Amino acid sequence: MKKILTIAAAFVTMFASAQIKMPAPSTTQKINQDFGMGAIELTYSRPNIKGRTVLKEKSELAPLGSIWRLGANAATKIKFTDKVTIGGTELEAGTYVIYAIPGKEIWDVIINKGVNNWGSDGYKEAEDVVRVKVKAQKAANFAETFTMQFENIAAETCELHMAWAGVQVAVPISTNIKDRVRAQVEKALAADAVQANTYNTAANFYYEFDKDYNKALVNITKAVEGNKEAYWMLLLKARIEKALGDKVSAKASAQKCIDIATGKNADYVTFANELIKSL
Repeated sequence: MKKILTIAAAFVTMFASAQIKMPAPSTTQKINQDFGMGAIELTYSRPNIKGRTVLKEKSELAPLGSIWRLGANAATKIKFTDKVTIGGTELEAGTYVIYAIPGKEIWDVIINKGVNNWGSDGYKEAEDVVRVKVKAQKAANFAETFTMQFENIAAETCELHMAWAGVQVAVPISTNIKDRVRAQVEKALAADAVQANTYNTAANFYYEFDKDYNKALVNITKAVEGNKEAYWMLLLKARIEKALGDKVSAKASAQKCIDIATGKNADYVTFANELIKSL
């Protein structure tokens, strides 16, 4: 009986041990970033320095000149839902892994097909799809935890920033959406009945992307004619007129924006006043 109780106690102890949950030494972070006409998803593990040497010759963590998984645990994964360009190479939508070979002044950042690799194990140079050199810079702040994030995000460009210890690098990423959006705009404008909002969207495109201010003015004028109370359209019209050098018309459109937006949207009143001051 005593032997049975001892065995039972051992099982209870083992079961209790199995229930212990500890935080991961290197936590996982997943980032979803809308970009262009798609999105980028980044998944990586974030090691802490914990007093160890990092990004040095023969350092304990991320030694210079050696392939590094850009984090800990599994290889860092990056997924693009639309085509992007990195280092002059166009990448199709899909999932890849990222590696780096840190250097004192220059890093080689690598996009690779080995999505099933554990860390750098299984890495094959033959599976590289992009290899780009980026400058290593001194970081403004010391980072105990390895950090990756997307910065300087515009319609067709962004940067993937990496920072650890006192070092940071930035990988430029771009995409081409202009041609596809233009095709959509032209198709929408060719419809039998075009709404004011469609003209407004077209004006935004020609103003922001194509920098064709004459086309932008034609479309925003039609948009305003279709919705005379749309103060947001009047502000865009003022900006386009300013870009064309027509300060008189820009001031008049901005003032109309103020008149209509007052009591409705204080931000647009501020924006329009700032535009008038800039003329």
